[in-house]
Amino acid sequence: MFKKVIYFLGLVLCSISTYAQDIEFKKIDVPVIIDGEIDEIWATADSAYNWMQYFPYDSSLAVNQSVAKVLYDDKNIYVLGIMYNATDDRIYVTPSLRRDFRGAANDNFTVIFDTFQDRTNAFTFGINPFGVRREGLVTNGGSGERSFSLDWDNVWRGEAKMYMGYWVAEIAIPLNSLRFNEGQSNWNVNFYRIDSESAERSTWAPIQRNFTLFNLASLNVAKWEEPTKRSGKNLSVIPYVSGNYNQNLEEGKDAQTGFNAGFDLKYGLTPGLNLDLTVNPDFSQVEVDQQVTNLDRFEIFFPERRQFFLENADLFADYGQRGTRPFFSRRIGVSRDESIGQNIESAIPLGMRLSGKVNDNLRLGVLSMQVSDNEAASLPSYNYSMVSIQQKVFSRSNISAFLVNKQTFESPKEYSDSLYNQWDRTVGVDYNLASADNKINGKIFYHYNIRETNIDSTFAAGMELEYSVPKWSLNMRSQMVGANYAPEVGFVRRTDIQQLAMTYRRRFFPSSGGVQRHGPGLDFDVLGNGTYGLLDWDMNILYDITWRSSAEFSMRLRRQYTYLFNGFDPSGTDGLALPANTEYTTNLIIARYRSDERKKLSYELSTRSGQYFNGMRWNLEGSIQWRYQPLGFTSIDFAYNGIRLPDPYNDANLFLIGPRFDFTFSKKLFWTTFVQYNSQIDNVNINSRLQWRFAPVSDIFLVYTDNYLAENQEGFIQFGGSKSRALVFKMTYWLNL
Repeated sequence: MFKKVIYFLGLVLCSISTYAQDIEFKKIDVPVIIDGEIDEIWATADSAYNWMQYFPYDSSLAVNQSVAKVLYDDKNIYVLGIMYNATDDRIYVTPSLRRDFRGAANDNFTVIFDTFQDRTNAFTFGINPFGVRREGLVTNGGSGERSFSLDWDNVWRGEAKMYMGYWVAEIAIPLNSLRFNEGQSNWNVNFYRIDSESAERSTWAPIQRNFTLFNLASLNVAKWEEPTKRSGKNLSVIPYVSGNYNQNLEEGKDAQTGFNAGFDLKYGLTPGLNLDLTVNPDFSQVEVDQQVTNLDRFEIFFPERRQFFLENADLFADYGQRGTRPFFSRRIGVSRDESIGQNIESAIPLGMRLSGKVNDNLRLGVLSMQVSDNEAASLPSYNYSMVSIQQKVFSRSNISAFLVNKQTFESPKEYSDSLYNQWDRTVGVDYNLASADNKINGKIFYHYNIRETNIDSTFAAGMELEYSVPKWSLNMRSQMVGANYAPEVGFVRRTDIQQLAMTYRRRFFPSSGGVQRHGPGLDFDVLGNGTYGLLDWDMNILYDITWRSSAEFSMRLRRQYTYLFNGFDPSGTDGLALPANTEYTTNLIIARYRSDERKKLSYELSTRSGQYFNGMRWNLEGSIQWRYQPLGFTSIDFAYNGIRLPDPYNDANLFLIGPRFDFTFSKKLFWTTFVQYNSQIDNVNINSRLQWRFAPVSDIFLVYTDNYLAENQEGFIQFGGSKSRALVFKMTYWLNL
């Protein structure tokens, strides 16, 4: 009872204090012991208190208050988080003990450092009550979910302990793990907490609920007791060794074995500018891409996961719009074998990347990767290079310019004209707009693709503008893509188009009941060109609901028009194609529901059903997950597409089923098995990975992959023999020098 009185008395005291605060990094001479316990040294630290609620409301103090404290010495920044609960006896939620957790179902404490005070890019470090850690990067001001990535890794320490009525997080972040300028007096900082029991999300610096939880426009200021200094030489070497066994059973080829070794080197040329070198890189630890049922006429985008390309990735990858990117790093090391019509991997003997801050207002990115020739595909060796500069203007906006170059220095005599292309270049400029209060965001861009042969219409241009306040938001975007705009190192979903799109959303926030917010919206997207006129358009009536439990529902009623300028088989079975120069107007429903992820059993369901070209499509997709914390979870992803077309076109029943078993025996030992059955390609893929993190950011991997023939015979799946099999061993070690 006494503890509850003290707790609510603290809330009263907080409520009569001012919300706006600063915090100071105070220097200490003795390192903090990272054990999740509050030692006496923390009594000297400055505190961040009076945390505000972000969800479900953003206008009151958090019910479950928290306190953060900061200290530093010559080598580390230390952060303490004390997360109080309104009740003494409670159970915290985590899906597993695996690093880099994400989602509203995870109790966690996170710190955000905007080290250059540009309110555009930041580092995040988080930990949950079980001591599981995560680190990530925020780009583009944190203006959307895609601006927060957990793919970046670095070395730091953290521990957490649970107590009666609260839990404690203690963090030590090496100064060498961060990028910043010497002589700085201030950083921008925020802390946030997710509390699973109450589904409450709270922040130290208040953030409006129409923005993201990691929005960088709303940070508070952290002062340094002494100006920042560089700590040591900031040099890391990450060597690896790997061995592999591969067998193509379908073609009856002999098994192949191999051994490989290489390393990455990270060197801080200045506190803000980092040099990355890679020698004979190997990316076998990357998880297999999740398969999809492809009923699209255009290429599907898969995001980059390779660690080498991730830090400061926005300097290279964020030009243009999502479907029109002049640089896409997954093109590097992947070539097209036209003889078999498939993508194949090519070796990368050497790569270099220089990226970061030159000064407070100028960022620089330089990348060069050498890819070996591929004799089997008759492809020469290519160099992939990019230079990117970004100059800050006004409070949070910037102007960016780039040059991408793909070039071979080998003679064309050894290659056929259809395969040999000496060089391909793309240049461009983007203006990225972000207002000081984050209400207005947008961009304008113009890119030009330069070829060996002089042809026209090799450009892409566009704009986007979004205005967002708590009660409503408006997004408008348009682009023009030339008929011959085809950067070989880019991702361009469609060419020869003119596009205009708009989305309007209205939000209501009930003062009582189980709904946190809801509201309608309108959306349209129109594409056309000078040759065919209208190509595609859709108009949508939207409605979104978010519950205080964090469950979500969204629905749109769509009327859609499609013009086929090429023949296309909508059944996805390589059947008779619908003829070119035909048009279709259809009505369909698109809906999605995600349940309360705090429950042990959670699920997500979606549908895209209704009229489909000249027939009907019945679609159900989703995932079901059972959590047995803290050991892990079992889930199953599934997709069904029932397509009914009039004769003589094919009907289809396409299934995609993917059970996943994820066991985290400890915070260092993980085992994941992922099975994928795809009836569209008659394949069952098994990928099983054992990972042991034997030292910070240092791992041993054992990965087994098998592919089996699987045919659907009158509703029953008939399994054939193995088509291919592979076994990979890999060890990496992160060494700070």
